[in-house]
Amino acid sequence: MAEHLASIFGTEKDRVNCPFYFKIGACRHGDRCSRLHNRPTISPTLLLSNMYQRPDMITPGVDAQGQTIDPRKIQEHFEDFYEDIFEELSKFGEIESLNVCDNLADHMIGNVYVQFKEEDQAASALQALQGRFYSGRPIIADFSPVTDFREATCRQFEENNCNRGGYCNFMHVKLIGRELRRKLFGRYRGYRVSRSRSRSSSPLRHRRDHDRRERDSRDRDYRGNGRSSKDRYDRHERDGSKRRYGSPKRSRSPVRDGSEERRARIEQWNREREERE
Repeated sequence: MAEHLASIFGTEKDRVNCPFYFKIGACRHGDRCSRLHNRPTISPTLLLSNMYQRPDMITPGVDAQGQTIDPRKIQEHFEDFYEDIFEELSKFGEIESLNVCDNLADHMIGNVYVQFKEEDQAASALQALQGRFYSGRPIIADFSPVTDFREATCRQFEENNCNRGGYCNFMHVKLIGRELRRKLFGRYRGYRVSRSRSRSSSPLRHRRDHDRRERDSRDRDYRGNGRSSKDRYDRHERDGSKRRYGSPKRSRSPVRDGSEERRARIEQWNREREERE
């Protein structure tokens, strides 16, 4: 029985604990929810509720006076906020991820999730934020159960086809530009821009990266051009209406010799090396 309860914990089959609170740290029913909201006493993730105030809060793309807002101005306003929050929170430790919801529902609008590398860093940040204000509004911060944003974000939104729009119950994460992300997260050693749904690197991925670097090194030696191709990672570009989560790609370099000539040269190099040894 215990194994069964553990296997369904935080899922729709769990009739005791709220799956939305477990996955997202927020529930549209709030304290009136019929299921339990198990608030963590410690977590690497903090939730700053309703903190980001978009300039088009009432109607998307329109300000409070009913005037249309240039989308570039909206993005600039958001990135100024994002950088400001990041710089302040990074004083308490290394930030693994900082996500801001683009949802419109009351329990999610403007929610900011910051995940630190260590739990004690999050605890220090939480203590420092108590009683503080931002833009004249009190900061409401608490530990969040969210540690895997793959389970919290909306898959349809990432593919630009969520039919629930801003009132979806899963996170619609608002994106920042590539340059700002590199500026903020690039300070951390070993940082790579990666897709939001996969924040942690797996051993298999490390192995693939190692193999790719070896292939690039061999290509430079065989071609003798001294140029290396660059891995490109980008989760923030959009191509038309579809987002691109760029997988590592090697830039194409001109092949100066045919495959037979390269194989013959390689065999010759191997024979010369064996003779020298």
